[in-house]
Amino acid sequence: MSSRVLVLVVDEDPQAAKLVTSLFASRGYDIRTASDAESTMSSVRAWRPALIICNLEMPSVDGIELCRRIRQTSNVAIIVVSGNNDVRSEVAALNAGADDYIVKPFNSENLLARARVALRRSVGTPEALPLGVGEFHIDFQDRRVRVHGQPVRLTPKEFDLLVFMARHPNRVLPHRTLLGAVWGEASEEQSEYLRVYVGQLRKKLESDPSNPRYLVTEPWVGYRFNPTGLVQ
Repeated sequence: MSSRVLVLVVDEDPQAAKLVTSLFASRGYDIRTASDAESTMSSVRAWRPALIICNLEMPSVDGIELCRRIRQTSNVAIIVVSGNNDVRSEVAALNAGADDYIVKPFNSENLLARARVALRRSVGTPEALPLGVGEFHIDFQDRRVRVHGQPVRLTPKEFDLLVFMARHPNRVLPHRTLLGAVWGEASEEQSEYLRVYVGQLRKKLESDPSNPRYLVTEPWVGYRFNPTGLVQ
């Protein structure tokens, strides 16, 4: 792993931060740390990390609010780490813009694997040609999406999910297929990820999210991407 891959570890607890930084440094990542919202935002602006690993439980500004602030200015990949195994906290973090959520205590190799999945968009080879399908135009080089010619700002995981669906238009894509393609095989049973992100995409792409035309639910099976928005 090249040292050019930049990772920001956010935790008020120096010992907890040290454990994570040591793990990633031993794999060749370039590491910085921050202990609060102000230092995190300064690092995002000045250092432009590829990945942020953020503790959920912090004073003043917690990890969920920090995700929201980061998402106002950056599409950096974010993994939230928490001692809270409550599904509501996990969904709140994903809704706020996190790409993944992992509960402490965690296995080191599990965290590294999730980091690699989150970083694929940052260190992978970009696609050379934009994709035009129906009313959508997707630019892989700049990771930009336009619908009807209008730009739509997406988080990294929202972009990855839309791209996978756009590459398979008008096909029924099972839940497990989408989860495995976007979050990795370890997440194939975590269907709440998919519900959250499809809901977020619908809010950004659909004129009426409660009656979607593009991201169509196939009951009990999965979803289908209808790029023209026309009734099939």
